[in-house]
Amino acid sequence: LTVTTGTFELLKRAVGGVTEDRRLQLLLVAFSFGAFFEGASGFGTPVAITGSILIGLGFSPLAASGLSLIANTAPVAYGALGTPIQGLASVTGLDPYILGAMVGRQLPVFSLIVPFWVVWAFAGWKGMKDVWPAILVTGVSFAIPQFVISNYINPWIVDIGASLISMACLILFLKVWQPKELWLSPALRGADESAATMTTPKPMDKTPLTQSELWSALLPWIIVCVLMLIWGNGAFKAWANSIFVWNYAVPDLHNMINSMPPVAAKPTPQGAVFAFTYLSFTGTGMLIAAIISGLLMGVGPARLIGEYGRTIKLCAISLITISAMLAIGTLTRLSGVDATLGLAFAATGVLYPFFGTLLGWLGVALTGSDTASNVLFGNLQKITSEQLGLSPVLMAAANSSGGVMGKMI
Repeated sequence: LTVTTGTFELLKRAVGGVTEDRRLQLLLVAFSFGAFFEGASGFGTPVAITGSILIGLGFSPLAASGLSLIANTAPVAYGALGTPIQGLASVTGLDPYILGAMVGRQLPVFSLIVPFWVVWAFAGWKGMKDVWPAILVTGVSFAIPQFVISNYINPWIVDIGASLISMACLILFLKVWQPKELWLSPALRGADESAATMTTPKPMDKTPLTQSELWSALLPWIIVCVLMLIWGNGAFKAWANSIFVWNYAVPDLHNMINSMPPVAAKPTPQGAVFAFTYLSFTGTGMLIAAIISGLLMGVGPARLIGEYGRTIKLCAISLITISAMLAIGTLTRLSGVDATLGLAFAATGVLYPFFGTLLGWLGVALTGSDTASNVLFGNLQKITSEQLGLSPVLMAAANSSGGVMGKMI
């Protein structure tokens, strides 16, 4: 809706026009703005969007793509409105709030490192050293909210909240501080200069936005943040589930399979119940936010329905893939594959925290999705950690945290 109404172009101009220094543009666009879209939609969207913005600002396509991929790591564990955490909770049976809080204790240090890494990859050590105050502000203003929101609010809006705070802090900081030397060249330092001139991307419009244009660009995302705060609230979810819930026990499967020792202390029937609590689903909140935003942007009901259908068509393959991954996760859990692999991994003993986290990395590198990795290996992490006397919350969360490094691959 923001693309079709033109407000997304205004948002791109607002973000891209803050500074002319290439290193600072990377921080603002690739890291902070990319984290925002990882939190709002995930599944590759942030790299596509930030890459196109960087190309519009004069970066070569190769540099824009590579740097956007590096930057799109720190926010991946929370993904699209907490989808990786929700997927992890669905296969492990652990509380998504507790899982999200644990991930929020593992990632902040890494979130502080990534901004330094992406600027160093572009500008080298000296180029990075010259803008270290801005990098530090970006990293700290993302890492601290990442910890606070995940531990004290909810896991659904971690990326959105942390990225907005990071962007605001960097923009305010740049009003009082600027590097001694501005890097204006679009070429990647130290790379083949011909790579930067192979294509001539359309330059971005740098005309300053009026106050009304800025508010119209921000309004849809403000509405998203407000509704996600409401939908992520435990009291609201409990109320929504009390008035609308439908539990469907799958015939010939529910309580027909037993978990046996040593995975369980005694034979334990495995439930197969689909809890259809539509009103409390995070996606329902996002849909309502889209409808409200669309109406406020002047989009009529017929056009809203048309855009909804076009979006479903555009995302059809992704939706089928995610559904299939969830199906595989349920299949491996109920068939005992997770338990068998978990018992095998238990042989690694004290080294398991290393191998378990590496498994999360491998899962994302293979599937391209932290959600898919969590669904495939989340229950395995739980079983193995229980066999070894480790915290299942710690290792299940480490699967999601470890996966962030596999995202760019």
